[in-house]
Amino acid sequence: MNDIMFFLMLFFLIISTLLNPNVIKLNLPSSRNNQAIHHKEVVLSITKDRQYFVDNKPIAIDQLEATLQSGVANNADAIVIIRCDNTLTVQDLVDVLQIGNKLKVKMILATKTPSNGTGGK
Repeated sequence: MNDIMFFLMLFFLIISTLLNPNVIKLNLPSSRNNQAIHHKEVVLSITKDRQYFVDNKPIAIDQLEATLQSGVANNADAIVIIRCDNTLTVQDLVDVLQIGNKLKVKMILATKTPSNGTGGK
């Protein structure tokens, strides 16, 4: 009986770690208005130490444009979701937005809902 309980506990621990696809830990900026999207998504994550990830795969900044271009190729409705840490500078975000503008791809900045419900006031 103990063996069965141990295996069940191990099974649930392993499954629970697989449920979160965004394993890159970021503090997203807050927003009161949230919107769900239903298009092909390419997720671009930028950590506070400027490490770049496209769909959870690490890439160098000089490979960002080519990687995004291949990610949205052959899909006019593709959207790049930018998940950047809230401690990054505006220039870091603008650099990424310029790449998206050059590729003529839609980009959305991911945010989180404020925890206190005041909307940052």
